[in-house]
Amino acid sequence: MEKELSILLTKLQGIAQTGKKYGKDIFDQERYEELSKLTKELMSILYPDLVDQTLTILVEKDEGYATPKVDIRAVVFNQEGKLLLVKEKSDNRWALPGGWADIGYSPKEVAEKETLEEAGLVVKAQRVIAILDKSKHDFPPALTYVYKFFIRCEAQSEKIETGIETNDVGYFSLQEIQALSLSEERNIIDNFQMIFSDYQTENTNIICD
Repeated sequence: MEKELSILLTKLQGIAQTGKKYGKDIFDQERYEELSKLTKELMSILYPDLVDQTLTILVEKDEGYATPKVDIRAVVFNQEGKLLLVKEKSDNRWALPGGWADIGYSPKEVAEKETLEEAGLVVKAQRVIAILDKSKHDFPPALTYVYKFFIRCEAQSEKIETGIETNDVGYFSLQEIQALSLSEERNIIDNFQMIFSDYQTENTNIICD
């Protein structure tokens, strides 16, 4: 139920945000502004641990036509068929290298940049494995609507090292990953099963919700 409510709240916020940008008169603007405030209040009830600053960013800082955010994850295997993961300092949990898409960078460039910054590894992005709508999979509830890109990359060297945002880095088999403390905000076990299946079958089809 919590996940369904969070999706409804993101939809309400999208309507309010778009309406504030494209509303035709002052009365429309007032209604959409009120809808935005009510959405913020509902978010604070559903997520009482969120500080007001975070709620303000979620509700008020974005503008224009509301669209999903894009999260890009790099998929890098070593010669032994193990997958590169980093441990994020923010939650001390394991995830694929990656993060939000940056303006001025293509999806492939983001995958390459994030892998270098988080794992100290130079990679060459090759192809998209999957584009997933986060809400349609078993991720924890969230107040941000997200599309997730998984991009297969080839390592250009062997050395790996931690970065500013990470405190550990390594290669793991699927069995080893299942025993790790995963950052489920960023990746769930279904994602890894999909990634290893793609690697083992040398699939070239793009999975897209």
